[in-house]
Amino acid sequence: MWIYTWQEIVSMTAAAIVLDWILGDPRWPTHPVIFIGRWIRMMEGKLRKERNEGNQPGWLRAKGVLLTVSTVVLSFSSVLVLILTARWIHEWLGYFVCTWFISTTIAIKGLKDAAYLVYNPLRKGELADARKYTGYIVGRDTDELCEEELTRAVVETVAENIVDAVISPLFYALLGGAPLAMLYRASNTLDSMVGYRNDRYRHFGWASARWDDAMNWIPARLTGLLLVLVALLQPGLSAKRSAAAIRRFAHLHPSPNSGIPESAVAGALGIELGGLNVYGGAASERARLGWPLRPRTQQDIVYAVRMLYGVSFVVMGGLLCILLVLFY
Repeated sequence: MWIYTWQEIVSMTAAAIVLDWILGDPRWPTHPVIFIGRWIRMMEGKLRKERNEGNQPGWLRAKGVLLTVSTVVLSFSSVLVLILTARWIHEWLGYFVCTWFISTTIAIKGLKDAAYLVYNPLRKGELADARKYTGYIVGRDTDELCEEELTRAVVETVAENIVDAVISPLFYALLGGAPLAMLYRASNTLDSMVGYRNDRYRHFGWASARWDDAMNWIPARLTGLLLVLVALLQPGLSAKRSAAAIRRFAHLHPSPNSGIPESAVAGALGIELGGLNVYGGAASERARLGWPLRPRTQQDIVYAVRMLYGVSFVVMGGLLCILLVLFY
């Protein structure tokens, strides 16, 4: 990025990973994604006020494009201005602000905490709490899920978010520092809020969903390679089966990207992910990924989290190697 040298960006990205490992997403200051979400809701309300011809498919897509462009541009430019201002005040303040913003775009500790919020009640046999906390991280109905299905929901969420909450933001941070990482986070937030294929968002959220798919395309494939490497390094996991699962199953997923990490994790663990989900009482059959070599157990949540952290350790090792080459 033109503000900092690449050595500085790599250093700040590595520091951001450590910051996230330690702090995760603290309650204060307010997380930038909350402000992005407020902007999206406000813009949606303004853009969807018109009725009749203003809500025809063509108009809705055009408004969705406006929402997408305005959100990513505002997110990028706001962070850029804040970093430039901090740097103008003091060089080290600029480093800190840039590092902090990068750390807010990743969620390694946050993913682990969300997974263990389900795992801990499961371990104690408290299914009601496990169902409640699973409902916090997935959109499917969880009131009737058994332990095996709760485990599937959590493992799928952790696997998918290794792309969204780890590799993609780090990839864009290395390309363009905190402003580009925040642009990615805004893209992902748009997809999570309006990128649905239901009646309300099929046209209005079309641009957001396609843009998020495009931004995740390269990072998702990098994630697949990293997960196979992690499976190779961790005892009890199968790298060969992980790679084979990506080739065999990833394309079956409706997302061009999410099937890669989910297939990789399923193959490494020797379990099957996907299957029947229920949304608002309506059943939906999702592509089945991996081979059901054994039943899913609550321990698979732990294995998935270990793979998440394994990926972050491999990335950190790569960044440290780059720094050694650049500085020495």
